[in-house]
Amino acid sequence: MSVEELEATVHRICSTVEEHSRWFEGALPLIASENLLSPYAKELLISDFHSRYAEGLPGERYYEGNHWVDVVEQECLRLARELFRCNFADVRPISGTVANIAVLKAMAEPGMQIGSCRLAEGAHISSAGFGAFGIRSVKQVYYAFDTHEMQLDVDATKRILLKERPPLALFGLSLFLFPFPLQELQETLRDIGALGWYDGAHVLGLIASGLFQDPLHEGCAVLSGSTHKTLPGPQHGILLSDSQDADLKKRLTSAAFPGVTSNHHLNEMAALAVSLAEQLAFGKDYSRMIVRNAKALGAALQQRGFQVLCAHKDFTESHQVAVRVEAEGGGDAVAKRLEAARIVVNKNLLPGDKSPKHPEGIRLGAQELTRVGMGPSDMDAVAEFMDDLLHKGKGPEEVGARVAEFKKGFTKVRYCFGAGEAAYRYYHLVEPALR
Repeated sequence: MSVEELEATVHRICSTVEEHSRWFEGALPLIASENLLSPYAKELLISDFHSRYAEGLPGERYYEGNHWVDVVEQECLRLARELFRCNFADVRPISGTVANIAVLKAMAEPGMQIGSCRLAEGAHISSAGFGAFGIRSVKQVYYAFDTHEMQLDVDATKRILLKERPPLALFGLSLFLFPFPLQELQETLRDIGALGWYDGAHVLGLIASGLFQDPLHEGCAVLSGSTHKTLPGPQHGILLSDSQDADLKKRLTSAAFPGVTSNHHLNEMAALAVSLAEQLAFGKDYSRMIVRNAKALGAALQQRGFQVLCAHKDFTESHQVAVRVEAEGGGDAVAKRLEAARIVVNKNLLPGDKSPKHPEGIRLGAQELTRVGMGPSDMDAVAEFMDDLLHKGKGPEEVGARVAEFKKGFTKVRYCFGAGEAAYRYYHLVEPALR
C-alpha cells in the first residue's frame, strides 16, 4: 500500500471509531460487563503513562523513570485497601481473567480439585476447562445449584464439599443475581480445610459499597475481579485479601509479577486510582441506584409479559436481570433484533441451556444507564421499547429512532468528579476521532 492509501486507512479507522461513539450516544447499552469512565479517569488513559514500563513493585522496579508512577500506584493501593476494608491489594493484573489466572498460580497446583458452578448456572468462562482452569490443569467440583432460586443449594453443596474435599472453593458468576451463601458454608469449608476464593468481577462496586456482600469478611481468603462493571473504572484487574497469612500474600504478589504480567498498563492503573477515589466519594449512592434500577427493569419487563427470572425474589440484588426469551425467538435472535433498535444486550446461557451460541436467555445490566442519570421510571421506558419491538410488532427503525431521542436526555456521566455534558461529549465523541 502507498503512503496515501495508508493515510486513508488511518482516517477510515478514526472515522469508524467516531461513528461507533455517535451510535452509542443514541443507544441503550445494557451489557452487564461494561461501563463508562469518568472524564478524569479517561484522560489518564491517553497520558504519557501509556508509553512507560514499570515492572515490579513501587520502590523496587526493574526500570528507571518510575518515580511518579510509584507515587500514583501507592495511592491506588491505599485507595483499594480503604475501599475494600482489607490489608492487601495488588493492581497489576491487566484484566479480571488475568487476576483469576494469578490466583490459580498462587493457590492451585496442577490436578487440584476446585469447587465452582457450571457455565449454564452462571459461571464465567475462566472457571471452565477451556479457560483459565485448563491453563492450570485443575479439576472442577461442581456445586449443587437451585435453578428456581438462581442460588446454591446449601445442604446439597455441603454434601458435595464433604465428599470431594476440594482444597480451594471458588465463588463467582458471570450471571450474578444474588449473593452467595458464604456464611452458611463456612463451617463446611473449615472442616475440609478449603480456602474460599471470590471472583467479584461483576459486583465489585456493589461489594465496595457494602450493598451486596463482603466476601473478605465472610470467609474468603482472596477477592479477585475486573474493574469496569459495577466498579466504573478502566478495563483492568485487581487482587484483594484481608488474610493474616503472609505467605499467601507473598504468593499472590509473585503470581501477579512475574507470574502473569510484565508491565501492568500504567495508564490503566492511574485511571483505576481515580476510579477508586470516585467510588469512595460517590459509590454508595451509585450502587443503590444501580440495584433499584435493575429491580425496576425486571418488574417493568415482567409487567409486559417477559419471562424474567426470580420474580418471587424481586428479580435481583445486583445490577443484572436475566430474561428467558424462548417465546420471543431465543437469546441470539432477540439480541440481534434489539441491537437493530439501538438496544444493546447479550445472549446468555440460562439453566438448562445446551448451546452457548443459541441460548434461551438474555442478560441485562443497569449500571451504565444508571451512570448517565437514569432512574426507575426510565427503566419503564426501556422495557416499553423492548415490548414494542418484541411483542407489539413495531419495526427496529421506528423503535430505534425513539430510543435515540430518549437518550438525548442523558448525556452526563454521573457519580464522578468532573461530570458534565461537555466532558461527556468531548471524551466520547471528539477525542476518539482525534486520536
